[in-house]
Amino acid sequence: MLNTTFTHLPGVGPATEKKFFDAGVNCWEDALNKELPCSQAKQNSLRAGIRESLERLEAGDAFWFGNALPASEQWRLYPHFSQQAAYVDIETSGLHDCCHITSIALYDGNSVRAYVYGENLEDFADDILPYKLLVSWNGRGFDAPILRRHLQIPLDKGDMAHLDLLPVYRKLGFRGGLKKTEQRLGLGRNELDGIDGLAAVWLWQAYERSSDRRYLETLLAYKVADVLSLEFLAEYALSLLSPPSVKPLPSPDRVRTDLNPFR
Repeated sequence: MLNTTFTHLPGVGPATEKKFFDAGVNCWEDALNKELPCSQAKQNSLRAGIRESLERLEAGDAFWFGNALPASEQWRLYPHFSQQAAYVDIETSGLHDCCHITSIALYDGNSVRAYVYGENLEDFADDILPYKLLVSWNGRGFDAPILRRHLQIPLDKGDMAHLDLLPVYRKLGFRGGLKKTEQRLGLGRNELDGIDGLAAVWLWQAYERSSDRRYLETLLAYKVADVLSLEFLAEYALSLLSPPSVKPLPSPDRVRTDLNPFR
């Protein structure tokens, strides 16, 4: 999917990319072998960028592409780096500046890990390091800045790219948050239906007041449900944005609810 876009190259936006497509330049290989609809100097510059792109892709440099692609085009990273993806979601004690992270859920396609304030929250900083692609919902606007501020994790630097699904689904015409998008696509949460971000704050406050771990269990069940659905949403977006022959639409049954260790 990366080799069919040029929008990661300097000076190439959607309008310029469309000119390439209209001229029969549909992929990087075409651009290296066909005349481009621009000046010779621009062609030389673009071809140098494409050759670097091929080298970066061969080297598995997810961060380089993540840093260059527009937010709505980050979905192109997914086919190349889904096997090294971490689906992440955090919860905080509120929305004001003095609030702290209460919990984090991490899913890597095989297993789930949960992190809790006052217990093992700091472990997340090391556990996230091996992954090439962070997948979130509104993570660029919410999760990443908070993780950077509270745990000193610079998710916008190093080896990791960040696929925030919110702008991707905006590109697809979806409106509303994660839960509304899930409902539109036929995902249900069973006993967790009705729990939202505000309820998650209340659950943490109730747990702090009472030390009753049932409140914490419910909060963590909610967090894990978030990250388990992110894998499905990434695959669904890829299916909608790819040519029809590339990938069929996944079924809601694809969500691995059996991996949620909390109730």
